[in-house]
Amino acid sequence: MSLDIRYPAISDLREGARQRVPHFVFEYLDSATGVEDQHKRNMDALRSVHFMPGILEGPMTPDLSTKFLGRDYPLPFGCAPVGMSGIMWPRAEKILSAACAKAGLPYTMSTTATVVPETLAPHIGDQGWFQLYMPHDKAIRADMLDRATRSGFHTLVLTADVPVDSRRERQRRANLQIPPRLNAQMIWSMMTHPAWTIGTLQEGIPSLKFGESYVDKSNKFDSMAHAGHIIRGQPSWSDIDEIRALWKGPMIVKGVLKEDDAKRLVEKGADAIWVSNHTGRQFDAGPASIHQLPRIRKAVPDTPLIFDSGVTCGTDILRALALGADFVMMGRAWHYAVGALGEKGPPHLMHILRDDIELVMGNLGTRTLWDLKGALIRPDWA
Repeated sequence: MSLDIRYPAISDLREGARQRVPHFVFEYLDSATGVEDQHKRNMDALRSVHFMPGILEGPMTPDLSTKFLGRDYPLPFGCAPVGMSGIMWPRAEKILSAACAKAGLPYTMSTTATVVPETLAPHIGDQGWFQLYMPHDKAIRADMLDRATRSGFHTLVLTADVPVDSRRERQRRANLQIPPRLNAQMIWSMMTHPAWTIGTLQEGIPSLKFGESYVDKSNKFDSMAHAGHIIRGQPSWSDIDEIRALWKGPMIVKGVLKEDDAKRLVEKGADAIWVSNHTGRQFDAGPASIHQLPRIRKAVPDTPLIFDSGVTCGTDILRALALGADFVMMGRAWHYAVGALGEKGPPHLMHILRDDIELVMGNLGTRTLWDLKGALIRPDWA
């Protein structure tokens, strides 16, 4: 059966992943925090953005290419960082980075990936972005950035919206902890998903490899718990200056929702702002990211903007672009794709999104991404 018939949408990839991976793994990726109002609010707010269709535009082939931070991309989206990515499917980081490199799209490795930067160096091509959680230890910060640079990652994504942990109730109900503590229910779920389990055993139990490389092996803490302690700091405004001085390439700050914060970050040397609420995984009572996007665009009119949070189709990407984003990133969608289809997943996801974007633009009569604003029915809140 054709993948286009079996998996025509991201929602189908999500369902495919849910069936192929153990329950606790799916809950890790799919869950948000609290009662998950933020997650729903993100999607509902995007759905409230409408366009006016166009007619009689004649034959057209929409141009989906764009430029971001001086680089040309064939499509206006890329792969956002997801912590413990390799738990979703064996070799997930390698599969995703290689697929993005082949397609010419950015792939963002998380500090909390299940691999180290050196492992991905052969896979990222010229498309490697590195996401940093701010370690307490300044020497570790500097070494992490140096290792990322030497491994070929050219763009830094500094995540600013995770000052403390969040209560992800669905993960707790699934008994997913760091370090993992298996119970009978989890073992049964692994036994009933043999492809994931065999592949995971062959690849190695997922863990915070980057953080673990800085663990004092004589420490009494469990190495994985200690690794989590090492990589999780509480960044301040003064840390931005230090990181800016250490990183010589483009620096993006992720997790920005306030206009004043965006302005101050640009003044401190941020090359781009990533408008995001961590897709509802960190804080449940905040505004939808798309509501803040036009406000931040107005506040920093000349600064490149990335958008994420709630994107589930190609139309959502166009909505964000029309409201001021220059580029869109997704995390869950790529991992649904890998979980559902393994190595076939990322190319199929790109096909779904490209096809959706082209058809929507055809219906709008817009030949380039930058024509979208002319078809936008601007919401009252924008």
